[in-house]
Amino acid sequence: MTTPAAGGGRRVAVIGGGISGLACAHALVVEHGAAVELFEASASVGGKLRTSPFAGLPAVDEGPDAFLARVPGATELARAVGLGDSLVAPQSGTAAVWWNGLHQIPTGLMLGMPTGVAALSRTRLLTWRGKARAALEPLLPTTSLSNDALGAFVRARFGNEVHERLVDPLIGSIYAADTDRFSLTAVSQVADLAASGRSVLVAGRRRRRAPVDGTPVFLAPAAGLESMATAVADAIDRAGGTVHRSMRVEALTASATGWHLGGVDAGPFDAVVVATPPAAASRLLDTAGAVESASSTATIDTADVVIITIAVDARDWPRRLAGLSGYLVPKPVQSLVTAVSFGSQKWARWADGDSVILRISLGRDGLPVLHLDDTQLVEAAVTEVGAQLGLDLQPSAVRVSRWPGAFPQYRPHHAARVAEIRRHLPDGIAVAGAAFDGIGIPACVRSGLTAAARVGT
Repeated sequence: MTTPAAGGGRRVAVIGGGISGLACAHALVVEHGAAVELFEASASVGGKLRTSPFAGLPAVDEGPDAFLARVPGATELARAVGLGDSLVAPQSGTAAVWWNGLHQIPTGLMLGMPTGVAALSRTRLLTWRGKARAALEPLLPTTSLSNDALGAFVRARFGNEVHERLVDPLIGSIYAADTDRFSLTAVSQVADLAASGRSVLVAGRRRRRAPVDGTPVFLAPAAGLESMATAVADAIDRAGGTVHRSMRVEALTASATGWHLGGVDAGPFDAVVVATPPAAASRLLDTAGAVESASSTATIDTADVVIITIAVDARDWPRRLAGLSGYLVPKPVQSLVTAVSFGSQKWARWADGDSVILRISLGRDGLPVLHLDDTQLVEAAVTEVGAQLGLDLQPSAVRVSRWPGAFPQYRPHHAARVAEIRRHLPDGIAVAGAAFDGIGIPACVRSGLTAAARVGT
């Protein structure tokens, strides 16, 4: 039997040690005075926040490498657990789209959505026909939002070229998505523009503004994002909670005394927060008797990705690529590679002068990659990127990071589905995580905090 966590409030179990579960457990013990135990099935916390040594560097991220700084949640949590002074911002740089060559992404875009036509008129990424079609947008009648389909909306407003060469690559790289099968409302910035009036261009012009008080767009701990997960776990332990690693919860069952966790000999608990990927969450909810919630959760699709990290000799890196943070590959010209980050041009701490670090993303929704072995994946990454950049890449170090089911796919009307999932949950059970409330560390933190508020009192 595990030792009960310290604390005088409700006894709460959090299942899942990704950043959603960690944020939830931290809020429960620090803000709500709950007696918290967190259970993580793997040997380390953090989920997709994984950092490891690479090519002589002490800490190179294998998953996400930064979080949005201007969205509340992640920055506040990092500061709350003592990482405020270690947060660093990426070096300034421009991103590009590869379409028969590299084209700098036009200015004045909001996740690929144009907010003006001047920058579009200058780019060689679009044809004149595509530019003319985009410029017609203010003259078009209102587009219905009832089907909640992102790709259909963008095509209706701006035409196929803007969708395929700007919006789909940008949003698709964030969500590993095929935006033709993706919820509009799940991308809040675009959804807000779409709901602001008849014309997206007119609404976008009104919203364009200078960066707020010099705050960086992105931040990360200097030791990598896994250090943030570890710091949150340590803070939970210091505050009187308990973080269990290598403990897999197999079932949830109710009794007159509370909720019991199968497989870990722990309980009873007054409440449980399930903060796992959707397949595991569905299984647990089913054992808890939440059959309708479990069934709906099981229908949340996910996409697999692989990140190939390579180091190449800095002497072989051409000056023409200096100042670029990386590039995106639009779906019509994709093979397996979807995006490339020039990591050592993005992060000063990864630039040792000897090597250039590239992080190459392969796979997305509808583009499977996990059936390939490591040799095939590395060959595809090096060959495709070399051809796109016109380089004979000869990596001196290679790392393969596989991420099965890492990206939930928000199909149209995802928000309504999640509302139904939560409506049918038994008393004392809450769900949190990217599968329900959004991709990205700030969204996951917010999801965890919301779950903590639901069960903490």
